[in-house]
Amino acid sequence: MKIAILGGTGALGKGLASRWMKANHEVLIGSRDIAKAKEIVAELGLPDSHAYLNIDAAEHCDIACITVPFAHQEATLLSVDKKLKDKILIDATVPLVPPKVMRVQLPKEGSAALKAQGLLGEDTIVVSAFQNISAELLQTDKKIDCDVLVSGDFLEARTTVIGLVEDAGLKGWHAGPLCNSVAAEALTSILIAINKKHALQHSGIKITGI
Repeated sequence: MKIAILGGTGALGKGLASRWMKANHEVLIGSRDIAKAKEIVAELGLPDSHAYLNIDAAEHCDIACITVPFAHQEATLLSVDKKLKDKILIDATVPLVPPKVMRVQLPKEGSAALKAQGLLGEDTIVVSAFQNISAELLQTDKKIDCDVLVSGDFLEARTTVIGLVEDAGLKGWHAGPLCNSVAAEALTSILIAINKKHALQHSGIKITGI
């Protein structure tokens, strides 16, 4: 697939890009700053032609993934909304509000993913995933002992995203409709608190009872 990573110059974007590249997907790095996008594609070993402004990456992709901080989510989506018509957007946004990142602070819409769906409208299918994965580990070849909760209102879209989760070397789980994204997003603050209290670096979640 041709995957656009919107805001793909950060740690999570680079981590997902590197993993999907290894699975033979074509990755487009989107950014507000084309020079920054070119810098990252060079780091990843991609040609300059894979560096785009966010709006152009959204236009040329089969599926998009947004990996920006919560403070930039709304502006980024409003800048590309028309280019995502009839496409899936994977929303990895976590509504962290610095400096109190160990405190759950969900937006009035209920979750960042629900906010994204409201901004983009029904012509784009938003699927929530990747909130509880270490961006640092994604940039390595290490096996990541953590599962991914995938929520969305359409089974086929969730299944597509779970395929991409597996291509990134992770285990994905159908976690129900998009409104359930509130749980995965809130867990990130809990995991940050666990990391600090117990001197861990990369705590995560696993589904048991298999």
